[in-house]
Amino acid sequence: MLVYPSGIDLSSSALRYLSGLLTARRLERGTRWRRLPAGRQALLVLAHLRCGHTYAQLAAGFGVGTTTVYRYVTEAVEVLAALAPELATAMKTASAKAFVILDGTLLPIDRIAADRPYYSGKHHQHGMNVQVLADPFGRLLWASPALPGAVHDIRAARTHGIIETLTSVNLPCWADKAYRGAGGTIRVPYWGRWEKLSAGRQAHNRSHAKIRALGEQAVATLKSWRLLRKLRCSTTRITDLVKAVLTLHLRSAA
Repeated sequence: MLVYPSGIDLSSSALRYLSGLLTARRLERGTRWRRLPAGRQALLVLAHLRCGHTYAQLAAGFGVGTTTVYRYVTEAVEVLAALAPELATAMKTASAKAFVILDGTLLPIDRIAADRPYYSGKHHQHGMNVQVLADPFGRLLWASPALPGAVHDIRAARTHGIIETLTSVNLPCWADKAYRGAGGTIRVPYWGRWEKLSAGRQAHNRSHAKIRALGEQAVATLKSWRLLRKLRCSTTRITDLVKAVLTLHLRSAA
């Protein structure tokens, strides 16, 4: 395999942060020796998460085996996922905002047609449903655990307790038509064919769409970590991967 230098579009603070966490993990476990120091392990993990490089590519680039790469990535993801904020914690930050934006996204996965629970009829592909909360400027606040792609957005929001939590803090939330009937503080556009809506309702829906469009920025932020654009791992690991990415993003944005 040919090897060439490459770059990662992340700041050095992300590398220092993850390197510090891995160093602390090694001290906690009493690790005496590793093929790669903590800094190089952190760089390897960031290349995997941000660029989506495979284990084979990383093994060739860092001069280690694919099994070692797997162990390094798994260890770092566990450390990062443990630090991801829960919904209640995210609400403390969100409660200071005028409103939040709720949107669902599908993280594509590598599955066959027989895997019906993971097939999204809306997106016409297999994937995992993740709910995303953004602030009024479209900045990512929180991402939910992953559910099978066949789960509808409103059901996912109810499963994660998003609607109840938003209502309990009386925080207005803009969402699309997929959340129709959610109740609480969820605000959705008027339902019906555009030409049959009154002029006032059409104006309302246009204004609503402009606000919700900002939520797409949060989804794009999540998927700027290219590993999440096409996941080829076990579905049981995807929630931890999303949490790891959320932790790194919030740390970098702080």
